Amino acid sequence: MRRTDQRRAAVFAYYQQDVTGQAKPDPKLTPFARDLVEGVEAHRSELDQLIADLAIGWELGRIAPLERAILRVALFEIIHRPDIPDEVAIDEAIETAKTYCGAEAPAFVNGILGGVMKRLSGERRPA
Repeated sequence: MRRTDQRRAAVFAYYQQDVTGQAKPDPKLTPFARDLVEGVEAHRSELDQLIADLAIGWELGRIAPLERAILRVALFEIIHRPDIPDEVAIDEAIETAKTYCGAEAPAFVNGILGGVMKRLSGERRPA
């Protein structure tokens, strides 16, 4: 299974987990997808704080659950998975939003992830 498909499986598994409150990932997930779901859950408060900081004018609860899941998985990859290029995480998130969300979702996802990248590039600059 391609990583794109595994990443989307992780997004949908986390979406389902978030909506239903079920805390255990689907045992049929690949190890990569399971790592993403478990990583998002472990760092959820940090990821949600980033989303809330950058989603100006939007409360986290007003963001569609699937869009939240897409953002959480992408942010987890960007921040906690140095083996995954940031550009890949961003592109995959935008493509997932284009395929499965409303017309405005890709721009929203891109804006949040772009804001995170700007913030991180400022933090990574030498003093």
